[in-house]
Amino acid sequence: MFTSQTSSIQDSFDVEEKDTDFDNEEIMGYNQKIQQLNCYYSIYFYQSTRSEAADAKMARSHRRTESTTSEDDFSLSLVDSSLPSEAEPELRCYISRRLSKGALLGGMGNIATVELSVPEQAVGCYCCLLEQERSPDQAEGEGNGDYVVCFLGGSEKGLNLYPLNCAVLISLTDPTFRLELDKYVQGLQSSLSPELLNLETEIRPYLSRWYEESVMHIHRVVQLVQGNISYLLHAALSHTLVEMTATDERTKADVARFVKAASLQGLVQEDTTSASLCKAISDDSHSNLVIDCSSTPPTFTNAVSNRFCDDWIQAFLNAAESCNPFLLRQILENFKLKAIQDMNNLKRFIRQAEMSHYALFRCCLFLQGCGNGDVLLQNARAEHSGLPEACSIIRVLEEFLSEQAQAAVH
Repeated sequence: MFTSQTSSIQDSFDVEEKDTDFDNEEIMGYNQKIQQLNCYYSIYFYQSTRSEAADAKMARSHRRTESTTSEDDFSLSLVDSSLPSEAEPELRCYISRRLSKGALLGGMGNIATVELSVPEQAVGCYCCLLEQERSPDQAEGEGNGDYVVCFLGGSEKGLNLYPLNCAVLISLTDPTFRLELDKYVQGLQSSLSPELLNLETEIRPYLSRWYEESVMHIHRVVQLVQGNISYLLHAALSHTLVEMTATDERTKADVARFVKAASLQGLVQEDTTSASLCKAISDDSHSNLVIDCSSTPPTFTNAVSNRFCDDWIQAFLNAAESCNPFLLRQILENFKLKAIQDMNNLKRFIRQAEMSHYALFRCCLFLQGCGNGDVLLQNARAEHSGLPEACSIIRVLEEFLSEQAQAAVH
């Protein structure tokens, strides 16, 4: 009944280039099938009924069994839920199984696809054990407990109607998305207490906004900039700072989160020299991308894009029309995956070019054809800054791209 899914964008680092092109007819057909996605939340009070002595005894007798707890080892009580009445007990059963296996770690959510009695049937389910602070002399079972927070949304059945040729899981399963949900759940920590006197005034409104605050921001950004989304994509890949003017704090936060989600920061190997390079690029105020929201649509200053980023515009716009932020997030992750694959190809060509002029020629052709040569070389220069031979190859490639750009102008 329950199937878990896990993935990491890091798995894409050493893979060969794959076909990640989007078919607009497929996207439009997908949009016609799903126009609105439901989202749900549930929060439970979790209290262990085991004593420390019983825990020690069980640890000795059951080292690594599938399930080491019985129904009397803990209690799981519903606090609040937006799920239909017939679906909530099914979710509670699923969470109990996860808890009995020790599969929920404090403060670190995990994601699975869960089949429930909801219209979508199979939904992405994020669960997180939110541990409460205890005094050092307070035992675990002394009138206190923790909370389990669940967010559910997306339809795997519907998303599977949209075929993809790359290894990125759908809806909530992208790892950076999980970290954002972890952060959102942590924002609930200060509002939780055993009495829950603020359930209706604070907790329920906060949980109800999870979809709007943690999921819809990508959709809002695409709706704001429309076809200019390529400028933000290029800024994210090239470590360019984005400045927002004449707008509210929420829009600034949305754009900042979009750029962070689209960037390769933390995915591309960087040494201290490359980090300094990226900081120098970011600190150059003349190169900052400035978005002025005083007019509609917003105006862009120092806007830079390339063919690679432009090729993704239509995919974002088509997904935004369906108002499906899960698909938008998947497209964003596929954008990053393609950029990483191209970066890996360039690194391989550079290594080969150190020993072969033919490989250098192939590298030139690759940069000319990928449409992302400026960004790839910038990142390659940062990553290979301590390798003289590689740096000389990169300088030759930069001269080649510069000559090609001048020839195109004339």
